[in-house]
Amino acid sequence: MPTPPAPTTDSESLSGKQRPILLDIAFLRLWSGATASGLATWALPFVLGLAVLDRTLTATDLGLLLAARTAGFLAAVPVAGVLADRHSRRGVVLWAGLAAGVAAPVIAAGLGRSVLLMAVAAAVAGAGQGACRPAFQALTAEVVDPERRQQANAAMTLAVRVNTLVGPSLAALLAVFLDIRALLLGIGLLWLVAALVPGPGARAGTGAKDAPSVERPGWVAFLTEFADGIREARRHPWFLAGLGALTAVIATGYSATGVALPLVSRDEYGTEVVLAGAMTAYTAGALAAALLIARWRPRSAGWTALTGLAAYGFAPLSLMFPVHPIVVMAAYAVAGIGIELFNVPWFTATQREVAPDKLARVSSLDFLLSYGLAPVGLALIAPAIDAFGTQAVLAVCALTCFAAPAVAALVPSARHFSRRPEGAPGAERKTESAT
Repeated sequence: MPTPPAPTTDSESLSGKQRPILLDIAFLRLWSGATASGLATWALPFVLGLAVLDRTLTATDLGLLLAARTAGFLAAVPVAGVLADRHSRRGVVLWAGLAAGVAAPVIAAGLGRSVLLMAVAAAVAGAGQGACRPAFQALTAEVVDPERRQQANAAMTLAVRVNTLVGPSLAALLAVFLDIRALLLGIGLLWLVAALVPGPGARAGTGAKDAPSVERPGWVAFLTEFADGIREARRHPWFLAGLGALTAVIATGYSATGVALPLVSRDEYGTEVVLAGAMTAYTAGALAAALLIARWRPRSAGWTALTGLAAYGFAPLSLMFPVHPIVVMAAYAVAGIGIELFNVPWFTATQREVAPDKLARVSSLDFLLSYGLAPVGLALIAPAIDAFGTQAVLAVCALTCFAAPAVAALVPSARHFSRRPEGAPGAERKTESAT
């Protein structure tokens, strides 16, 4: 087992002797596949939105297709977590990418002909997207050595932010030369890259696969193995506290961004510039933070991450008062910085602390709760604004964003995102599987 590096101070960074993570061929292949899947995931609703603009789809049809994609995502995430722990994580990525890759041309075939066919294909695409998430998370822990996982996770999130920043311009440019069906076929090709480019992980099997088999119906075996993942998550109080805080922030702060920001931009400022500027500032802040956290090793990583998560509260807070648009954009830049200061240490700690043979299941629980409940917040915030007023709802969102991470920080193990007193940053956790 490699010798763990000594804990670092706030100002210290990784050794300069380490080569950049993207020069590691195994990780570069994994990063390329994950980047392609992220771009394909982002592009589908954007391209379908273009179909609404040219009247090939109605707004109602678009809502149905996005709902079907979300349903497929939520259904696939827990299943993929179990499969990725039971079998090869690389195999889960392969089949998930192929499924989403096949779904894209089916959506193209149904465009203007059958909304039902498109909805079924959108659900399959969402399932592929959902299945990839925990598998990529666990595969990163296999491909990258513990000392460089924070750098690897920063590179992963950096790719997501770059996709968000350049994706709209690229898609709009391509739409000048290509029709909607061609763009959908391009999304299918991106999913094929996600499926085929990543290389194999380090392990050949898992504890779940090698454990003594017991004859059970398939759904009983699935529920039992997923429950094992929940029990593993419960062994880490910092994880439960952090997940609760993350879920609360996404359900409120993300909903304020998705619904209240466009309303405030239109009604209070009379221009879409505030909306565009705030979202650009958010992405730019996240990009800067990803570059910073790739090398920075804060002594109290958990507290630093939760402080970053709480910074999202400045986004809804800035919408409550008649301030200059620059203030709103600055608040969203701070929120973007904070979210990446949380994301990267959070993923890294999960890969380090969770039992390796249960990592995909615990990661699937993370994605299922944090991102799965986001649509609930989006669905409720507009009726809440109608009932209680914009300022009251934004105040609740801001208070929740500030308070939830503060409460999570009170959990003793939250300081280092580790049950060990000093957190042992960068050390590989060798955990025996609990039965």
